[in-house]
Amino acid sequence: MASITIRNLDDDVKARLRVRAAEHHRSMEEEARLVLREAVELKKAPRNLADAIRARIAPLGGIDLELPSRVPMRELPSFD
Repeated sequence: MASITIRNLDDDVKARLRVRAAEHHRSMEEEARLVLREAVELKKAPRNLADAIRARIAPLGGIDLELPSRVPMRELPSFD
């Protein structure tokens, strides 16, 4: 495994990392590893809303909606 040294880290950043680590019951070093891992993790390209909904519904077997039949539009009123 590789190791790195981070120089010139603001005291405030270090203090917040220490607090965050304590909240998660981890060492500061482990917390920093997790933060870095999440920061460089490959993200999937954003999807559009329809794809996101489809991905959530598909594992449930999908859903079939009954579409109402279309009827001709009513006649427009005349303003004579």
